[in-house]
Amino acid sequence: MEENKKHIRIGLLGFGSMGRTHTWAVKNLPFFYGAPPFSAITAGIVTTSFEKSQRVAEQFGIERAYTSEDELINDPSIDVIDICTPNCHHFETLKKAIVAGKHVLCEKPLCTTPREAELIAAIPRREGQITGMVFNNRWMAPVLRAKQLIDEGRIGRVLTFCGAYLHSSATDTARRAGWKQDRTVCGGGVLFDLGSHIIDLLGYLVGPMCEVSGMSQIAYPVRTGRNGDAWETNADESFYLMGRTADGACGTVTVGKLQVGANDDLSFEIYGEKGALRFSLMEPNWLYFYDNTRPDAPIGGERGFVRLECIGRYPDLVFPSVKAPAGWLYGHLASMHAFLSAVSSGKEFFPSLSDGLYVQRVMDAAYRSDENNGMRTEVTPC
Repeated sequence: MEENKKHIRIGLLGFGSMGRTHTWAVKNLPFFYGAPPFSAITAGIVTTSFEKSQRVAEQFGIERAYTSEDELINDPSIDVIDICTPNCHHFETLKKAIVAGKHVLCEKPLCTTPREAELIAAIPRREGQITGMVFNNRWMAPVLRAKQLIDEGRIGRVLTFCGAYLHSSATDTARRAGWKQDRTVCGGGVLFDLGSHIIDLLGYLVGPMCEVSGMSQIAYPVRTGRNGDAWETNADESFYLMGRTADGACGTVTVGKLQVGANDDLSFEIYGEKGALRFSLMEPNWLYFYDNTRPDAPIGGERGFVRLECIGRYPDLVFPSVKAPAGWLYGHLASMHAFLSAVSSGKEFFPSLSDGLYVQRVMDAAYRSDENNGMRTEVTPC
């Protein structure tokens, strides 16, 4: 290998669905991106037990299973700490990893409270230390194209927007509640789990919200708990939010796990003075664009939503063909590539922990609004 190529060793905390996804992304970067100016491996793993960590390490080709996160974080051979643990563990882990000088990639949400998130965002970084959030939906090709069109002024001043992230998992009352449905572990309900993604995405595209009002919903007050017994639901199963940006754009956010027929239905619509954009994760190859500057005519002229083929047209991607259909994993792959490229080059990475702090503050304001019968509530600016 080239002598000047940076070798990045990643320590992974947690191996649920996200830990597995991140491991896949790291292993597959050379296939998709050819010869980036770095090489990366998942070199260490810590899970809920040393025995499980050993099994995961053996099965997925990870060099070493560690007995604790402290042992992993304090290993000088580990460059990056990749946090894929439940939300309630993020704060302490982030503190230790940042102070130890490690590069840090953290799954959403940043923490469980705005105060914790503020403390994390305020910890001084060493020169060249890269920290960031996994808001992987920013990295879908149609989202990148939407951002480009907005930044070019193609839709003009944004007037209104709506976003949604819908699942159907809470409609199965026989299914045991997981930690993401337990507010004592997650810090919130579906607003934390799915809402954090769409709040970040809309903030990225149309700008941060400065005030919100919110309403939560629990459709099944009692369901089966993790131990199989009846359990009193303590976290929102759906959440409905209205918001306004500092530029005056108004819109709605709907997130929920009560939507029968939904799979991983993330979508947004953005309407401006000169045009509009629509996207659905269920159609990950396409962005719909309406150009209001096109000529009109009695039978339609040239106006109408145009389907732009985004498919696999990612910057720097060499495999597969740019015409190969995209999928959910592409966002995680591109996110990991961008983060490790930042680690390699020393350039700042976005979405940052400050972006995570913004999302935390929006969610907190939405919950406070819900507790006050939907009263408009100001979002503390970052």
